[in-house]
Amino acid sequence: MTKTDVNYWLDGLLLVLFCLLCWVSVVVRFVFPPGPEALGWRLWGWDYDQWASLQFVLLCILASAIVLHVMLHWSWVCGVTANKFGKRAAATRDNASRTIWGVGLLIVIFNALGLAVAVAALTVESPL
Repeated sequence: MTKTDVNYWLDGLLLVLFCLLCWVSVVVRFVFPPGPEALGWRLWGWDYDQWASLQFVLLCILASAIVLHVMLHWSWVCGVTANKFGKRAAATRDNASRTIWGVGLLIVIFNALGLAVAVAALTVESPL
């Protein structure tokens, strides 16, 4: 397979995953009654929790495919970013430097997301 073929099929997969995630999200949000009222309701043999789990799994797969997509285009992303900010020397960096910057960016993103989840978990309020 050529790089073009890989990009083509990955883009197609991203489109299918996005459409599925949108459809499942609409089902979870608008087909089922809200929150506790959905207890006992089923659609095609699946209850609300199973549909919500499918929504989360699709989100994880889509996020992973997006990360892979960006990884495949990382040299281009680095080059365009360096050109946009006027650092022509940075645009010609070797792949090792670009990889380190990419891994560092992923670490920052995952830490920010983890911190946001921690803040949400620490500030959630239980019903009275």
